Amino acid sequence: MAATAVMPNLGLNVCANSDLVPDWIDQEVSTGTTIMAVEYDGGVVIGADSRTTTGAYIANRVTDKLTPIHDRIFCCRSGSAADTQAIADVVTYQLGFHSIELDEPPLVETAANLFKASCYRYREELTAGILVAGWDRRKGGQVYSVPIGGMLVRQPVSVGGSGSSYIYGFMDSNYKPGLSREQCLELTAAALSLAMERDGSSGGVIRLASISEEGLERRVILGNQLPRFFTR
Repeated sequence: MAATAVMPNLGLNVCANSDLVPDWIDQEVSTGTTIMAVEYDGGVVIGADSRTTTGAYIANRVTDKLTPIHDRIFCCRSGSAADTQAIADVVTYQLGFHSIELDEPPLVETAANLFKASCYRYREELTAGILVAGWDRRKGGQVYSVPIGGMLVRQPVSVGGSGSSYIYGFMDSNYKPGLSREQCLELTAAALSLAMERDGSSGGVIRLASISEEGLERRVILGNQLPRFFTR
């Protein structure tokens, strides 16, 4: 008589609707975030925090939200991580072919219009807010905002993401035309640090980049090196 194997019940039959299953399991991965871009004479400065969330759960503490689109064109992403990554990949592909056809580097405005076209065409399906920034020989440093819905507007300074609502007053008080590159870097770091203090979906480290005719320079400000505006 053949022996019958008996498998022990290890308690793995957990119902999908059980209270043991955390709420964030069903939440989409989101770059609820703070992003910022500033023009200066000769280039642009961009910056972002690094926290990616799934509901209240922090899925990634060190996400790089400064996404290269071409040599001197970057975008800052906020909204659904999947949506913004897909749009950035599509625009990178399109802009690369465009550059090959022209046999010269593409314009920042062209990249911004490609983002606008995709965000507007799929505005009902996508959750994506994009800042496009870079440098080209025709117009120098430029910042374009493409908020959810697919609008396109050029701005000398722009902030976005869930943390941006906490720093509009700070930006109104501290931004003025004609800032130098170092002043833009300091302003961006200070604004992002303030947003990260207040916004639960922003945090981690601050990633900064300056883009000019000379090329790209990137910096990272770690959590213990962030600007502080009060004493604990």
